[in-house]
Amino acid sequence: MSLLNADTWTAKIFADGWSDGSGGTAPVIEPATGDRLGTIGLADAEDARKASARAAAAQAQWAARPPRERAAVLRRAGALWEAHAEEIQDWIVRESGAIRPKAALETHIAAQECYEAAALPSHPHGTVLPSDEARWSFARRRPAGVVSVIAPFNFPLILSIRSVAPALALGNAVLLKPDPRTAVCGGVALVRIFQEAGLPEGLLQLLPGGADVGEAVVTAPEVRVVSFTGSTAAGRRVGELGARHLKRTHLELGGNNALIVLPGADLTLATSAGAFGSFMHQGQICMSTGRHLVHESLHDAYVEALSAKATHLPVGDPASGQVALGPLIDDRQLGRVDDLVRRTVAAGARLAAGGTYQDLFYAPTVLAAVTPTMPAWTDEVFGPVAPVVPFATTEEAIALASESEYGLSLGILGDVGDAMTIADAVPSGIVHINEQTVSDEANAPFGGVGSSGTGSRFGGPEANIEAFTETQWLTARPQIAPYPF
Repeated sequence: MSLLNADTWTAKIFADGWSDGSGGTAPVIEPATGDRLGTIGLADAEDARKASARAAAAQAQWAARPPRERAAVLRRAGALWEAHAEEIQDWIVRESGAIRPKAALETHIAAQECYEAAALPSHPHGTVLPSDEARWSFARRRPAGVVSVIAPFNFPLILSIRSVAPALALGNAVLLKPDPRTAVCGGVALVRIFQEAGLPEGLLQLLPGGADVGEAVVTAPEVRVVSFTGSTAAGRRVGELGARHLKRTHLELGGNNALIVLPGADLTLATSAGAFGSFMHQGQICMSTGRHLVHESLHDAYVEALSAKATHLPVGDPASGQVALGPLIDDRQLGRVDDLVRRTVAAGARLAAGGTYQDLFYAPTVLAAVTPTMPAWTDEVFGPVAPVVPFATTEEAIALASESEYGLSLGILGDVGDAMTIADAVPSGIVHINEQTVSDEANAPFGGVGSSGTGSRFGGPEANIEAFTETQWLTARPQIAPYPF
């Protein structure tokens, strides 16, 4: 059975009713070819407000269900991601421009997120507190109510499901606003999976749309928690709006992640790690390696080896054959990447590889003779660009890695003792020793510091329970307490 047959969603998928959205329609475009894959219905702000009310009406009954019933829905959803993996991967490849292994990673992690979330309903949800009074005292976790999930285009499935699954498992209802450019694999797929898994109606409301819908899913009165993944600039706006309306807002934002190559590191393994970190999914990952810090003893050889690797990586339509890189998501992203590269070269950097494009296919690019003030070093590029800078001492590596407003992921290659010293000194939400910067697991707490986010985390029971529940203090006495009034 086809899960995503176009007849079931063309111009009809939004919110709970599968009806035409009030926001009109938008084409679903394949970035590799420019072909139109179908049409998606769009919501508007009023649709979002109505969806929020419907979600709140359904949520109380869902939260009251026995934990085993909520867990069963999540387990079935996990199995359905596996059963329909190939079909969903096809959509991820064509709609987001991903290569097949990256699409397979998304469906694998989607299943794992649901299996992990299935354990949340029966996980301990509170603590017993000591009290000076003659009473029992507890702190218990309760469902937040309605959770809004705003997800980006780059990992459309993972960056939706990692909030949707635990939020539902913990007894909440969810408003899901995917990026309109990936509304099928980042939105429709989730709705269809949870429908097939037996999730009651009203609990997962799909709202593709623009900024007006994004604002509405933050400000709707029923919404208590907002889970946003996207750029730092957009995250600041969401955070400001959430604060004004007293919403708990979890922000997972951009990164300009450093990969430090220590003296004595294996050059072949290091350049392989560096290429993967910068070029995986065309560099369109918040964890992408945006800055290569290479010890001066290896720097020249590293630039040469990384450039050779970049030159030989095949770029093309990921649906038509085996390639290493597919297209950037759209013309706007292409223009931004190319502008950063051109301005960096104009500032004195050397183009060691790449720097060219055809249609939306941007060649893997290596920049040498970079200084820490150049645009491709200071900014999050979000494209397949690897700027390289040498360092002489561990202290210099720490200083260079720390000189960024971002603090999401850090990779360190080489001697573990030196790497541990660096890991303790560089502010980062994630550190990988002898791995590059891109990694994710469903049971691992994920998030950044500084301009990479508000310090909130997704992944694992402690982080997910903290993110999607509220704490309630509860006391009980055997009799009514006496008072002096």
